[in-house]
Amino acid sequence: QVQLVESGGGSVQAGGSLRLSCVASGDIPRILQMGWYRQIPGKQREMVALITSGGRTSYTDSVRGRFAISRDIAKSTVALQMANLNIEDSGVYFCYVKTDHGVGDLEHWGQGTLVSVSS
Repeated sequence: QVQLVESGGGSVQAGGSLRLSCVASGDIPRILQMGWYRQIPGKQREMVALITSGGRTSYTDSVRGRFAISRDIAKSTVALQMANLNIEDSGVYFCYVKTDHGVGDLEHWGQGTLVSVSS
């Protein structure tokens, strides 16, 4: 199967920046989408940013203009550059990859990396 490993999480002061990275490995015939979700304490897991194989990006309203997603299809990696972080961004961020294995689309998740923003 596909394995996802995130890195780059940590503690940062409000207004600071972090860069999250994720690398996918395993049997990956075709990547359809890559992205990031997050779990904020007390809230349901939400989509943060997605990028298609063609480079089209989507962002949740609360991060648009502050976060930037990028990917390298050849290397099966995706990154999330987060700027001007605020306390509301704190939570566990999960790498997400959607693939086509010929038997339908499959979704894969990383273990998560913690982002803690303090004032």
